Order: sequence, then C-alpha cells, then structure tokens
Amino acid sequence: MKPVIFGIAGEMLSADERRFFGEAEPAGYILFRRNIADRAQLRALTDDLRALHGRDDLLVMIDQEGGRVARMQPPVWPAFPPGAVFDALYDIAPASAIAAARANARAIAATLYEVGITVNALPLLDVRREGASDIMGDRTLGSEPMRVAALGRATLEGLADGGIVGIVKHMPGHGRALVDSHLELPVVTDDEAALAIDIAPFKTLKNAAIGMTAHVIYTAWDPALPASLSPTVIEKIIRERIGFDGLLMSDDLDMKALKGGIPQLAAGVVAAGCDLALNCWARMDDMVGIADLLPEITPLAKSRLDRAMASVKAPVDDAPFDQLLATRDALLALVPA
Repeated sequence: MKPVIFGIAGEMLSADERRFFGEAEPAGYILFRRNIADRAQLRALTDDLRALHGRDDLLVMIDQEGGRVARMQPPVWPAFPPGAVFDALYDIAPASAIAAARANARAIAATLYEVGITVNALPLLDVRREGASDIMGDRTLGSEPMRVAALGRATLEGLADGGIVGIVKHMPGHGRALVDSHLELPVVTDDEAALAIDIAPFKTLKNAAIGMTAHVIYTAWDPALPASLSPTVIEKIIRERIGFDGLLMSDDLDMKALKGGIPQLAAGVVAAGCDLALNCWARMDDMVGIADLLPEITPLAKSRLDRAMASVKAPVDDAPFDQLLATRDALLALVPA
C-alpha cells in the first residue's frame, strides 16, 4: 500500500485509473464535484472503489464543510451552513450552539454514509484572527480557542454518530495566515506565546482519529519549511506539544503554497512525518510519479490508518434526517436577524 490519497477524474473509474489504482494500492481516495452526479451514481462509484481493492474499510473522503466548501450540492442534497453560524449562536447560548453543531454534523453524516463516504474533512479548528486572509473566514468556529474546541468536539461527535470519521484541520493552525495557501505560501511571524492560542483547540481534541496539516510557515518553529514539509513542526509541535497520535495527512499537494514537482512533494511530506500525502487532482502523470517515488506505507502509519477506519461505526439511529435539520434550524433561529 502506498501512503497517498488520490483523486479521481470523473464520475466513474476509467480503464486506465482502474488498472493503475489496482497496481498502486493507494491508502484512499478524495472526491470532488467532478465525481458527483446523484446518489445512485456516487454510491456506485464508492462501491466500485471498495470492490477494486477488496477493502470494506477503504478511506473515501470528501470536503463537505457547509457554506462555500461543499462538494455535494442542491438540488440533490441540502445546503449546510458554514461554521460561523454556530459561533454566532455561541455568543448568546453556548449549549444551544453545541447542540446545533452536533445536529448539523449528524445530518451531514447521514448524506455521506448513504453514498458510501466514510471520512469528512471537518471540523476546522483554526482560530480566526482579525486581519487574516478570508480563506478561513466564515468557515471557522470562532476566535476563542475554548469555543472552537467545544464546537469542534460537537462536530466530531455528530459525524461519528452518523458513521463518519472527521478530520481536524489545519494543524497546527491556519487562522493567522495573511494570504490564501491555495494561491501562495503564508508566513506567520508571531511568537510562541501567540501560537499557543492557535494550537490550543488541537491539544483539546488531540485524540481525534485523523488530522490534516497546514501549508504555512511558522517562523517561531521552522523559518524555512511549511508545516506539511517540516519534520520539526510535525514531530515537535503536532506529535509532541499537541500530543496528536492519530493519522496525519498533508493538505492538498497541488496548492500553490508548495513549490516543486508533485511526486517530489508527496515524498517530502511523507519523509517529514505525514502518514499520508493528499493528491487531489487526478492527473495520471502525477499519480504515476507519486506511486513510483513513495515507499510502502510504514507499519506505524498503517496502524494509524487501521485505527482511524476501525472507528467507523454504524450510525446511531436516534433521529430522522428532517428532525435533525429542524432541531438545528430552531436553535440557529435564536440568533437575532
């Protein structure tokens, strides 16, 4: 097995993809809008991926945050709100905000479980900072670490109740970045005391099954390399100071924050300490290069992958889908218009 998550080009596997994926044996897959038409098609695709590898516990992930980051969209699926709405409710009713976030995540999980997706890149634990890039903005759960952690925990619990594993992101914190890492490399120059605020929610939720790194330089920790490529940040900050021992994947290697060939970047993030490299865009030449360059997954990384996927349980059938949405919406209505 190769320590990589690959994207897929279309709504079904091509003959070339089927042949290559069967030989390369990636750790998992990530899905985007280009892979999605409707429920039946999406379920057929995820079933096909599992059959190809003979792995019922195959990692199949998606970014279904709500708000502006949603791969499964209306009219087939409902629109879900961004994280900021739960932050706003927390201002006036913390317990209600936590309940709303949990109900929302449980509803998202229902839509994913139905189509064979097992992992969702949610929640963001990035602590929002005034003046930072809007790439986080309303996607975040707030600017106070305890609040972010409380709403993040509720989100993880709601996803788990629906049979979905969440991913805490973007470790060790993207909230201070002044530029969008999709477009250029952010450099955070704040000191250790300031950065302690950013890592606090990750420390609180350090037992999460899966985490994702940030393509951000933190000069207080490593002035030369972004977190995803920094052995110092991964080992000393994420693994030791935060205490995270779950499955750690990089953010997407195709983001413009990183420079260099995609296969070389994949090898770089794995060598730095990421358990898995994330390659989203399904370019066959890149994927072949990655498979050629990466070593086999390490026993430690494989054990973390197995542990994360073993946490997938059948949904807790405690509420109909419409009731979950109604509960969430009634609680969010407490916020004055």
